[in-house]
Amino acid sequence: MLNLGVNIDHVTTLRQARYRTMPDSPNAEPSALQAALEAEAAGAHSITIHLRADRRHIQDADVYLLRNSIGTKLNLEMGNTEEILAIALEVKPHFVCMVPESREEVTTEGGLDVRGHFDALKVTVGKLEANGTRVSMFIDPDLDQVRASAEVGASMIELHTGTFANHFGAERAAEVARLKAAAELGHSLGLQINAGHGLTTGNLPDLLGIPHLAELNIGHHIVSRAVFIGLRAAVQEMLAAMTGYPSA
Repeated sequence: MLNLGVNIDHVTTLRQARYRTMPDSPNAEPSALQAALEAEAAGAHSITIHLRADRRHIQDADVYLLRNSIGTKLNLEMGNTEEILAIALEVKPHFVCMVPESREEVTTEGGLDVRGHFDALKVTVGKLEANGTRVSMFIDPDLDQVRASAEVGASMIELHTGTFANHFGAERAAEVARLKAAAELGHSLGLQINAGHGLTTGNLPDLLGIPHLAELNIGHHIVSRAVFIGLRAAVQEMLAAMTGYPSA
């Protein structure tokens, strides 16, 4: 069964646009918790949030509230910083996904260079895994990055599908081939294979030929659809699109 993790960062982006300077206001909306509960009610298998160093959307209080309140699993995306690591060790999310992070980017663009930051990541992964949190590396479908993710001690990889989503025709077919090769190698190394970034109900059929996928993490498309059909319906729409994936 292919699981769906719903990323609610863009819900809190909307909240912060109005209430960034009034985080404790009873008027602050939309609610991250309500969004998570709606996604769960629709059948989401986990809730994904990214606590950034600049706190542009998700806030520390959201992390604690969601961890203590949702009924499914919490997936915390984070850059490799001591500050965010300390929060993750205290909160103990079910999953952590290590991602690259730049203040200049609008959203996470491109995969993490696990090989290039191997020593620092190995320390962080070791602390998180020993604390009961399974760790994933958000990587481009590069075979050396897959090997490095296994060597660093991660339990999972999340294949970056942004290039796949942004290309069409022969270029997309080439990216599908890269994703297949990365998934095959990761699976052979004992890694759980997840995928995410830029996925929509429109491009999902082209992705469903990738073997060994366990979970897709999708945010922007679901929140965008929710503007017109509601969050619960948008999650259900995505789940319906995922039903054609073959069982393991």
